[in-house]
Amino acid sequence: MNFAIISAGEGSRLAQEGVAKPKPLVELNGEAMIERLVRIFMRQGAHRVVVIINDLVPETKEFLTRLCEELPIELVVKTTPSSMHSFYEISHLLEGERFCLTTVDTIFREEEFARYIQAFRTSEADGLMAVTDYVDDEKPLYISTTDDLSITGFHDQPTPDCRYISGGIYCLTPKALETLHRCMDEGLSRMRNFQRQLVADGLHLKAWPFSKIVDVDHAGDIVKAEEFLRATSD
Repeated sequence: MNFAIISAGEGSRLAQEGVAKPKPLVELNGEAMIERLVRIFMRQGAHRVVVIINDLVPETKEFLTRLCEELPIELVVKTTPSSMHSFYEISHLLEGERFCLTTVDTIFREEEFARYIQAFRTSEADGLMAVTDYVDDEKPLYISTTDDLSITGFHDQPTPDCRYISGGIYCLTPKALETLHRCMDEGLSRMRNFQRQLVADGLHLKAWPFSKIVDVDHAGDIVKAEEFLRATSD
């Protein structure tokens, strides 16, 4: 199973709020966010970890180039206009095998992630999407589900059958790449539109609840994420 990290954004909000390091290298309790993800993925048996970063920040490229000497990382350097475009740029490296995709700023409990990956390895669904009922996002993506947690839709506003929001972690089969290419051909952007198209194309997606997932978008989120991880390890 392959794993992939989308880390091609500019991290402009963090920079505007005085955070000097580029987002992938922001440290949480002494460890860069991107290295933390890679090492978690390796502990889950990753065959390789595909990482896409932009070509605007040499510091990030230098850091990952050094990490590539130690770990099986496939590094792609390209500036893209959206996360979905970043996904497309690395999609050829994910063909033929189940994979897990996440953004670099998604912080979760490792033990919950391990159960999630194990569930996906044996799942018959086309995708297992990480979800949470913890809402601390400026523009959450709400998810409607059936009683057995099959996903019926992705929404910008909550509906009566929305129990969760997207956690930004996607476990998918290669079938999902067909939808991704169709989205690109039709000029769509944003990961939420890709997810909507998965449902429209009839793929069977199921939700997998996490107790809490934290996104690091602002300087204050760094403190929240560090406290969350410390509480997890206590």
